[in-house]
Amino acid sequence: MKGEPLVLITGGARRIGRALALAAAREGFDVAVHYNHSRKEAETLAGEIEALGRKAALLRADLSRPAEIEDLAAELAGLSGLYALVNNASIYEKVSWRETDRENWDRHIMINLTAPFLLSQAFARARGAGQPAQPAQPVQQAQPGRKGRIINLLDWRVDRAEPGHFPYSVSKAGLASMTRNLALALAPDIAVNAIALGDILPPTDGTAGGPADRIPARRRAFLNEVEEAFLFLLKGPEFMSGEILRLDGGKHLL
Repeated sequence: MKGEPLVLITGGARRIGRALALAAAREGFDVAVHYNHSRKEAETLAGEIEALGRKAALLRADLSRPAEIEDLAAELAGLSGLYALVNNASIYEKVSWRETDRENWDRHIMINLTAPFLLSQAFARARGAGQPAQPAQPVQQAQPGRKGRIINLLDWRVDRAEPGHFPYSVSKAGLASMTRNLALALAPDIAVNAIALGDILPPTDGTAGGPADRIPARRRAFLNEVEEAFLFLLKGPEFMSGEILRLDGGKHLL
């Protein structure tokens, strides 16, 4: 797949992933959309991306299965023009610490944390990042626009305990830590940042979510606001890495 710089988005066929894929396409990026069960939605999205004049690729993998993560990582390494990896795919289940067993623990950790790590590792290797440091160049010889980007999708809960969604909360806290650690490990070749989202769309765990009037902003976020934050990390300052943007209407302050 050749053309403009390519953005790979996991879990890109539906919900927020779909919005991010279309936002990237509108900004002139080709898009690779990872999906698992949502093949029909992924094919529809690919058509919309192509209608915007961009190229689309579809990659299927079940991120709860290590072998399929490895296959996806191998496909990632073969993509031409790969510029950014967006670790968006995740599961969100209402499981308390008492209800947590090995099966739901492993599933959350595998999809929400292990898969982002292995894909980030493959992405970095594909771009030749993480090599031994070279002597620093003078400022006037710096070449902007060359860094790759990794963007992780987090949750507003990353810095506070939430035992009602125990394995989910632990996995997202781990992804926040990985964001900071990879930012250091992959410097100066790749900028690694994250967005910690608050109330955007109705939750996938079957609950209605909290009332919007309990959020300082007094409403849910609009999808276009998520897109704006995403595009800032995708196209914005290369000098920013290891940051977590909080798009939660101030909810983390409560």
